[in-house]
Amino acid sequence: MSIQDPSLTAPQCGDCPIRHRAVCARCETDELASLDAIKYYRSFEAGQTLIWSGDRMDFVASVVTGVATLSQVMEDGRTQTVGLLFPSDFVGRPGRDAAPYNVVAETDLLMCCFRKKPFEQLMARTPHIAQRLLEMTLDELDVAREWMLLLGRKTAREKIASLIAIVARRDAALHMKSAQGKMVVDLPLTREAMADYLGLTLETVSRQISALKRDSLIQLEGKRHVTIPDYDRLLEEAGDDSDGGLPG
Repeated sequence: MSIQDPSLTAPQCGDCPIRHRAVCARCETDELASLDAIKYYRSFEAGQTLIWSGDRMDFVASVVTGVATLSQVMEDGRTQTVGLLFPSDFVGRPGRDAAPYNVVAETDLLMCCFRKKPFEQLMARTPHIAQRLLEMTLDELDVAREWMLLLGRKTAREKIASLIAIVARRDAALHMKSAQGKMVVDLPLTREAMADYLGLTLETVSRQISALKRDSLIQLEGKRHVTIPDYDRLLEEAGDDSDGGLPG
């Protein structure tokens, strides 16, 4: 169930874990105060749909904690996951009334929301917000282009390695660390969701994860807790390298 409650436990702007990466990253104290006046928090349970494609959106938001998926449903009912939303990612488009995708919480989710019209007005008079949103949009474009390569040209093994590397890199960036050496992460997606996102079967995902484990590229505790002994070696398996490849 979605919760919208002023008393909901949530970080203050100065202590927010996404402050250095979110749409407010460049804001000065007075600009943060203006954002604070129009913000509210909403929480969602894993599996809950936040937004349905085509619905009118009266808010925009930043993911504070948790991970969500973006998906589209074809006329015959088939669903394709087209993107992931990690902490600090922005949901919604100023100037666009309807949502282009379904947004579903893959884990329990906390979002910092802004009423849309006041946010658009604030963005128009606050260059720091507009500039940061442009940067995030360009980063999102880079990610989309990399996913075109991943889905179109990479092998199943490279796809799985790439996804694990992306999750590790985003987690490191959120904690202001470099993605390197030994890394430990929790995968936000079930294997079924990974299969849907990567265009693979569930059996192929399970087989390739087992192969990466057998080759000592990853270590597993349960189905989602992953230790990466050597991040650069994992990137090599993903067909990328530490100087380029998938942006985060």
